[in-house]
Amino acid sequence: MAAERLINGILTPEDEAFDATLRPASLQEFIGQNKLKDNLSIFIEAAKRRKEPLDHVLFFGPPGLGKTTLAHIVAKELGANIRTTSGPVLERPGDLAGVLTNLEEGDVLFIDEIHRTSRVVEEYLYPAMEDFCIDIMIDKGPNARSIRINVPRFTMIGATTRSGLLSAPLRSRFGIIERLNYYDVEDLVKIVRRASQIMKIDVDHEGEIEIARRSRGTPRIANRLLRRIRDYAEVKADGKITGEVADKALQMLEVDREGLDQMDKRILEYILKEFQGGPVGVKNLAVGVGEEAETIEEIYEPYLIQRGFLKRTPNGRVLTERAYAHFNVKPPSRSEELF
Repeated sequence: MAAERLINGILTPEDEAFDATLRPASLQEFIGQNKLKDNLSIFIEAAKRRKEPLDHVLFFGPPGLGKTTLAHIVAKELGANIRTTSGPVLERPGDLAGVLTNLEEGDVLFIDEIHRTSRVVEEYLYPAMEDFCIDIMIDKGPNARSIRINVPRFTMIGATTRSGLLSAPLRSRFGIIERLNYYDVEDLVKIVRRASQIMKIDVDHEGEIEIARRSRGTPRIANRLLRRIRDYAEVKADGKITGEVADKALQMLEVDREGLDQMDKRILEYILKEFQGGPVGVKNLAVGVGEEAETIEEIYEPYLIQRGFLKRTPNGRVLTERAYAHFNVKPPSRSEELF
């Protein structure tokens, strides 16, 4: 389970504190996502010159790519305070009203997992985002009346891993919508090098490459693997992380050379052995591997699909030729009909 937690994006308080120490403080320090950074720098500078709040921003993409980090960077670049909350926490309109009325002019409100905001609260977000006011209902029945409360002009930043679950009205109210993509190995090497310097870990270039290659294109995973490999190096080696030491540590963690962990391989092997390569529906797959369907769709599938191990079809999930090759299994002759 510990190895799977390195991959699946679950954050403990220790993880959050650790990530905060490695979090870059400016767009210049932020590695990767170059097009997104260029766009943000222009939008932020324009807003500062006009002395206006930045348009509302939506960041979406897989977990661990830097959405929260970018929200804090935007606030810092604007010279504004940031208030953070999350969609599931905002259960009632009163929760949202409390957050909004405590904002100051120009503040940034960051809502993580915004796709999980209740529909009732979402209705109250619309006037807050557009007109910077909220309408609160007082009493019920014949005595019910609406009170309009003005809120300071603010910038809302939403982050989501499931942009498709956002309602069209909410999505349309964001003036800036940016997608974060998986990182290439070159950028991940820079991220591992920066983290190792902050943590004072001795890592050679081959060790950096080995960690970067097996980090699923995700900085958060690269940083966590670096911590665990550091532990291995201190106990089993002389404290220095070389390519060989990194490889042995990652074998211990059951992270293979493609970055696949135990659950990734369980998913692929289940489709291979029980459904002869597919197709299989996500609900059957979830029961078969003992994981929630939403977790499979949100955490595991994006990487497997991007790396070419899995493909979604109208009939369900099917393995690709690369998946068969990874397990040294010959594809069935009928596989060509499935792609």
